[in-house]
Amino acid sequence: MSDSPPVPPLLALAVAIVAISTGAILVRLSEAPSAVAAFYRVLFTTLPLLPIAVWRYRPAFRRLGRRDLAGATLAGVALAVHFAAWFESLAWTSVAASVTLVQSQPLFVVVGAWLLLRERLSRRMLAGILVAVGGMATMSVGDLLGGGLVGPDPLLGNSLAIVGAVMAAGYVLAGRSLRQRVALVPYVVVVYSVCTVCLLAIALAQGGPLVGYPTREWLVFAGLAIGPGLLGHTVINWALAHLESSVVSVSLLGEPVGATVLALVLLGESPTVFTVAGAVVVLAGISLTARDRERATATEATGQSAE
Repeated sequence: MSDSPPVPPLLALAVAIVAISTGAILVRLSEAPSAVAAFYRVLFTTLPLLPIAVWRYRPAFRRLGRRDLAGATLAGVALAVHFAAWFESLAWTSVAASVTLVQSQPLFVVVGAWLLLRERLSRRMLAGILVAVGGMATMSVGDLLGGGLVGPDPLLGNSLAIVGAVMAAGYVLAGRSLRQRVALVPYVVVVYSVCTVCLLAIALAQGGPLVGYPTREWLVFAGLAIGPGLLGHTVINWALAHLESSVVSVSLLGEPVGATVLALVLLGESPTVFTVAGAVVVLAGISLTARDRERATATEATGQSAE
């Protein structure tokens, strides 16, 4: 870790969380089909990286083997489905519910690592997962029972957000071992390029127009790339080099809070009691699961280094 980064890491992390929190708001402000908005977000995030990739990382691209390309392709497909499902969920449910549920991907990373990679699942992790599932049920069913619907079809929207979380977990699991062998820029360029092509195919299959939008719409597309994309996730990747991963992962739970506040102020969208209560429970479960997994991973790494 760097002793004297040019920017205080905690300040940079705070800016990144605010930037990510604008993502759901920008999607709501867009009048384009959700797949088209997702396509342009990833495309406009990828384009600035291409000159850097060609200029500085050409040898790294040549070293990519078939296995690496296959893993990056799988990660890109998962990322595309994540964006398509989450963007569409925002048309059917509240910002608070959608952002909270899509942020539950650490739960599915733990489950996927247990099923596919035979990683240990502790009692605390299992407890966190069960707590979060209880919160999801509260958010998804509570409004229906109480008669206070937020969005045209909250159950559909919440389900799509959960699909987005599962696909985000698949993206993380597919790229985890690959990132140990491949530099960040080549990895991101390949993954984002595959993701862009997949989202383009989805948009075309749905019949969404790719051109003919007003200037306001193009500004929304650019905002999605610059805000949540470059200022959000890029800065978080930088912060991981200067802060403990547990600090970063728990800070990411601020996105649902920030997005909910922005939706209330900018869109006049007030979440129901069930949504707020369920969101608190979900975030508590995510925090418990993520913290214990990182503790277990750190302990395992310490034990391996001592052998």
